[in-house]
Amino acid sequence: MTLLDARPQTAQPQTAQPQTARSQTGQAGYRLIGVQRTGENIGARIEGVRLGGDLDPDVVGEIRRALLAHKVVFFSGQDHLDDTAQYEFASLLGRPTAPHPTVRGNESGVLPIDSRHGKANSWHSDVTFVDRIPAISLLRAVKLPSHGGSTVWANTATAYAALHPALQALAERLWAVHSNLYDYVAERDEKRIGGIDVQEQAYRDEFASQVFETEHPLVRVHPETGEKVLLAGHFVRRIVGLNTHDSDDLFQLLQRHVTRLENTVRWQWRPGDLAIWDNRATQHYGVADYGDQERLLHRITLAGDVPVSVDGVSSTPRQGDASHFSQVA
Repeated sequence: MTLLDARPQTAQPQTAQPQTARSQTGQAGYRLIGVQRTGENIGARIEGVRLGGDLDPDVVGEIRRALLAHKVVFFSGQDHLDDTAQYEFASLLGRPTAPHPTVRGNESGVLPIDSRHGKANSWHSDVTFVDRIPAISLLRAVKLPSHGGSTVWANTATAYAALHPALQALAERLWAVHSNLYDYVAERDEKRIGGIDVQEQAYRDEFASQVFETEHPLVRVHPETGEKVLLAGHFVRRIVGLNTHDSDDLFQLLQRHVTRLENTVRWQWRPGDLAIWDNRATQHYGVADYGDQERLLHRITLAGDVPVSVDGVSSTPRQGDASHFSQVA
């Protein structure tokens, strides 16, 4: 099953069904899985499923429907998963991409999210610096610190919906340039030359070994739900046509709406956990509150489409060819 195969076979965007009746699993409309919300605006736990490449297509379909409705879903007790089984399960939801446009993954096609290479403690959606932004990400706990290390997700669809109509109209007309040349020291003091972590610096050099720059709309239309969502995060370098001060101010305003606590869910990882999120409708943040302990999670991303603005205009690459990373779904 590919990402396209899993889409509704109608011409109209599909949205989550109203919860008017409850099934035996405790959530409306799910026969084969248990779905329990973790918050009003985002997040749900899914129970009663042993993940793997042999999962029944009807179960996969319900998981996907829950994902579209809740933006991020969490599974516990999946200790049997290894990289191969994670990849095989991911392939049921869509077409896996290469691990990353510039960073090498492991031999199983998985990208290690390794604290020894740096901490993802900044709000972002995955790989927005290319034109074909991944649709879905799957992250599995491998090695966890004794405390801390949670991840927070935010719903970019409800963030847009909560904007004043005048701000919605403004954002819908604007475009932003995203680049993998992210400023890693923007929110902390630069390390002195003698104090640079060699391993971390080598990873950053690999990350920026090929430059990608893409112009995306600040508001895109979700290809499956039809929702309008904000497309921002830390890979944004500037908003097209605005001076630096106005660009920075508007970016921060929109980000504040995305990351309001009521618009987020925080997950404290445990062994055997796996999270899946709709990368087209979320941002996430890895909380770096675990000192020098090691934190390792393995990520797979699934192919997505090229974002389209509310006016029907597609994102445009300015630099770099991402065809080696992913086909366009």
